[in-house]
Amino acid sequence: MPHVPHAKNTETPIKETSFLQRLWQGFLTTVGTREFFRIFSPWVKWLAAISAIFLLIGSVWGLAFAPPDYLQGNSYRIIFIHVPTASLALSIYMAMAVLGVIFLVWRIKTANLVAQALAPIGFLLCVLSLITGSIWAKPTWGTFWVWDARLTSMLILAFLYAGVMALFVAFDSSSNRGKAAAILSIVGAVNLPIIKYSVNWWNTLHQGSTFTLTEAPKMSADMWMPLLMMMLGCYLLVAALAIYRTNTLILQRDQNKAWVKEYLRNH
Repeated sequence: MPHVPHAKNTETPIKETSFLQRLWQGFLTTVGTREFFRIFSPWVKWLAAISAIFLLIGSVWGLAFAPPDYLQGNSYRIIFIHVPTASLALSIYMAMAVLGVIFLVWRIKTANLVAQALAPIGFLLCVLSLITGSIWAKPTWGTFWVWDARLTSMLILAFLYAGVMALFVAFDSSSNRGKAAAILSIVGAVNLPIIKYSVNWWNTLHQGSTFTLTEAPKMSADMWMPLLMMMLGCYLLVAALAIYRTNTLILQRDQNKAWVKEYLRNH
């Protein structure tokens, strides 16, 4: 029998996508402004409610029931405000730097909107940490302010926040102001390790970290537990505020789109 040639397979083989590729593709489906608004809007009320519980318990416990410090007396209680605000001021700026990289590299506009929403919150918390730190410094050091490495670098952080906020409104084009703000956020992140490790690198008046990952807390449980609750409550509150402010910016940016008009009609 004559040999019958087989038909040549002209179909292109399907390439299997890796887990990381599928994960990245799934992530991209959630970062559009409409998807971000849809996914995260319901989170605001729950985050706010949980944060209120933590803040209520932590503040009452810390201010009313925690024992006085054996050296500082009751003046130490300002840490229940000072430590969370200072920690968040650093964390928010770090988040803004990461969001800046995401915006510049992958052109994800939602990252720019989240950074814009975070900037005023971080600035306010940075100022609060400076004010509460000065109030705490008076009975502890005998003065409201010294040009200490930690205090000076924290003051620089406040100016960096102000600069980022100014850049977000300085340009007519949202793309240009987003790029400028992202660049300053990334460059300014160099100041974060200086703030973090200044008490280790230099001889400063400011005390070391209250919480570290490698050491046990340097205070009794009835002091650090309410402080931990205050920190968790503040972080959750900032998350709720960040989502709420980002969604507001999304509605302003996409106000002429059909989905926003439909949402506004239904709400």
